[in-house]
Amino acid sequence: MDNTSFSMIDEEGKEVTYDVLFTFESDETKKNYIVYTDNSKDKDGNIEVYASIYYPNSDNKKLDPITTDKEWKVIETILDTLQEEIRNKNGDNNGETE
Repeated sequence: MDNTSFSMIDEEGKEVTYDVLFTFESDETKKNYIVYTDNSKDKDGNIEVYASIYYPNSDNKKLDPITTDKEWKVIETILDTLQEEIRNKNGDNNGETE
């Protein structure tokens, strides 16, 4: 797995290429996570984003599912923060100060 994309076989047996959005290690869970997308869209037109546990220092490049609410909360918090930063960077407040 390189730093920008990787391929996996999906449930239907097709090879799918995913773009890596970011990786991080959680101080809270002591695990490494990878957040990625295949750039497909959901029924509301939002880009599908996935997250898994990964092992950066292992020769085995497998991904494990995230199974606890605590882990999902950590990932959701980071995604919410990044989304807010992007909104602010893109000037959603039109340069106005509060």
